Amino acid sequence: MISVTAQYALRALIQLAAAAPGKFLLGRDLARQAGVPRNYLSKILLVLNNAGLIEASRGAGGGYRLRRKPQEIPLAEVIGLFDRNLTPPACLLGLRPVCSDQDPCVAHASWRRTKQCLLRFLQKTTLAEISDSRVIPSGVSGHPGRRPDRGAPKEPRASGPSP
Repeated sequence: MISVTAQYALRALIQLAAAAPGKFLLGRDLARQAGVPRNYLSKILLVLNNAGLIEASRGAGGGYRLRRKPQEIPLAEVIGLFDRNLTPPACLLGLRPVCSDQDPCVAHASWRRTKQCLLRFLQKTTLAEISDSRVIPSGVSGHPGRRPDRGAPKEPRASGPSP
């Protein structure tokens, strides 16, 4: 439902939100931290910069940083830059190019409620709410993973065969 480009944009913005306030991150570091190919990320960052979400600075100490506070950036605003229609009108079951109240499929009413919930979530949820300094890419797969809490005790491993 959400394009890979929009997902990459959110991942990059999460990294910028987790950075120290006012700190610029180099593009190559941001790409690595977000698990996004560098060339692809540079195109995404241009869109985010033109939309006023981030600031770019050249030279020593330059890079990218958020232009606004994470709590002022709803997810719908970011995703809308890359996905024109957050909830496509296509039929959930693929029976029609456009599923409407006038010509509904059997899943139309339930799908409409689900789409409304999704839209509300994206409009009300901000970057701050999904940003977590523990979220980092897991490496090769490119999906965010979680870093163990520092100082948290490790669970003991059972020795011997499992019951």
